[in-house]
Amino acid sequence: MSKKTLVLGASLKADRYSNIAVNRLRQKNHDVVAFGLKQGAINDVVIDTGLKAYEDLDTITLYLNPKHQEAYYDYILDLRPKRVIFNPGTENPELYKILRANNIEFEVACTLVLLATNQY
Repeated sequence: MSKKTLVLGASLKADRYSNIAVNRLRQKNHDVVAFGLKQGAINDVVIDTGLKAYEDLDTITLYLNPKHQEAYYDYILDLRPKRVIFNPGTENPELYKILRANNIEFEVACTLVLLATNQY
């Protein structure tokens, strides 16, 4: 089943984990949207540089370090995803508390591992 996913912190650089995640999500037939600082595309996924009001998001997978996440707290809450994945290096206890208070599930996990082991 496809889970619409926002990759928050998407990079055009092919060796970045966020870029690899976009490709792997698409290989597994998930609907993917992406936000990053530089315009461009990762195969068929356009990287948006403006904050869009995506609808029906299942998952936000984070590729921003905690100090850069704070600027997006309200945005994440407004999107009302079912869950947020904190990839390695993005762990943020402050945001965990905010998500919990807003009844949004979260996982401290690696999107690539979840996909590879069919646990996504």
